[in-house]
Amino acid sequence: MTSVTSGVEFSPGHEPAGPKPKLDHAFDIRGLLVFLGVIACGLGYTAFSIWADLKDAGAPVVTYLPFVLLGVALLIALGFEFVNGFHDTANAVATVIYTHSMPANIAVIWSGFFNFLGVLFSTGAVAFGIVSLLPVELILQVGSSAGFAMVFALLIAAIVWNLGTWWLGLPASSSHTLIGSIIGVGIANALMRGRDGTSGVDWGKATEIGYSLLLSPIVGFTAAALLLLLMKFVVRKAELYKEPQGQNPPPWWIRGLLILTCTGVSFAHGSNDGQKGMGLIMLILIGTVPTAYALNRALPPSHIAAFTKVSAEASKVVEGKAAGYNVLGDPRPAVTNYISRHELTEGTYPSLAALMREISQEIQTYGAISKIPFAAVGNTRNDIYLASEALRFLAKDKEAALTEGDKKTLKAYKDEIDKATKFIPTWVKVAVAIALGLGTMIGWKRIVVTVGEKIGKEHLTYGQGASAEIVAMSTIAAADIYGLPVSTTHVLSSGVAGTMAANGSGVQMGTIRNLLMAWVLTLPCAILLSGSLYFILSHVLKLAV
Repeated sequence: MTSVTSGVEFSPGHEPAGPKPKLDHAFDIRGLLVFLGVIACGLGYTAFSIWADLKDAGAPVVTYLPFVLLGVALLIALGFEFVNGFHDTANAVATVIYTHSMPANIAVIWSGFFNFLGVLFSTGAVAFGIVSLLPVELILQVGSSAGFAMVFALLIAAIVWNLGTWWLGLPASSSHTLIGSIIGVGIANALMRGRDGTSGVDWGKATEIGYSLLLSPIVGFTAAALLLLLMKFVVRKAELYKEPQGQNPPPWWIRGLLILTCTGVSFAHGSNDGQKGMGLIMLILIGTVPTAYALNRALPPSHIAAFTKVSAEASKVVEGKAAGYNVLGDPRPAVTNYISRHELTEGTYPSLAALMREISQEIQTYGAISKIPFAAVGNTRNDIYLASEALRFLAKDKEAALTEGDKKTLKAYKDEIDKATKFIPTWVKVAVAIALGLGTMIGWKRIVVTVGEKIGKEHLTYGQGASAEIVAMSTIAAADIYGLPVSTTHVLSSGVAGTMAANGSGVQMGTIRNLLMAWVLTLPCAILLSGSLYFILSHVLKLAV
């Protein structure tokens, strides 16, 4: 049955036939039950995997407090990925929804599934790039009250800011937020230890990541605008550059392209953004149950042969730079000081050489990573982490006076020892994939409306949607290859703005100002939030742990 108003025919409960898509759908109890069922299965699988890993490690359970903290921390970390799902991935589906390439309810499920796959097939490079921003002393003592305060503070701060910007319908960046939270913890930790606040952050790595976050919206705007202009020159079909007529889908080939690019953006988003949660979850696991997760026990015994070879070659390089100095005491403080302050002293090379000898002796003594006693794995991991980070900084340090051959030799050693500490169990990927994928299907409407209706003055066209998606997919995939976190939000929303400008559609300056304001405020607000939370939680948890 239909009704007629002002000469326009439409069905009850539906919007009049026009270019604006239908975003609201009736509540379905079956969908809710499936959703809750997947959550239950995911949590069950996570709990079983942790139990199985602890059983295989053979470590005795002395107290249950670490497991309580582990449970809370994992829920918060997965909560961050869940919020990340509906906050960021809404950008991926906005174009296919507003060009009527896919119905809204199908689009979010489709995007959620490919976010899931993106996480599962991710490389892990971004995960450990994020971790390397954290203060070295907190990573070495991640199981302490300060370590838990660090993880809780940066995750809670990121969740709070993401929820706030989502509520306002602002496509702010989860990557931007998390980086700010990490910097806030680093600054607060340095100040609480009586040091200059700037010493609490790896500013070299922060700058590298900052450039990727800064340049990604510029690349998105410019590249999407140029691609649309190129498309107009090559594909001379006027209907591609006008708003959709009614609810009709685009031509089959442009519809296929839009669905393909939506799929690519979703997959790339999962691969890039999902890794941020993975890195933090690994820190949580290392801090609470180091016996099972501090070292990669899955490495085969054959790894020792390769390690022995590169270790001998790297030791010659470092000992040659030690210039005859010997370290009589503990070499770790000097190496830690170099990583924290980036100041090369006469004790740096001798201490690093001594540390590398200790690592080599310990691993060769036991014959395999899996055979290192559980009581020693935490110390071995910390030694490997210190050596790896010191080598990373030495490769960039002009005062280190390393030749290209030296750098190549040390990199080969670093890559080999990193296999023991930089790993992500399959169940961690699955848990993050489920959280991110399910998050995609909840709360997406606010951001979708902003991207689809409030950036340009006219309705999004087929060509604009395709251009913005292609640029976003390519940019995020490239960043993943190089281990850099970029913002899906920044790339896609700026891409849409770029196509609006190139198409002569005009942009809504009020929305652009809000987006810029969110972009400008995200970093300082996240720093302030996480720094304050770290200060409070470090005192509270000191009494509890």
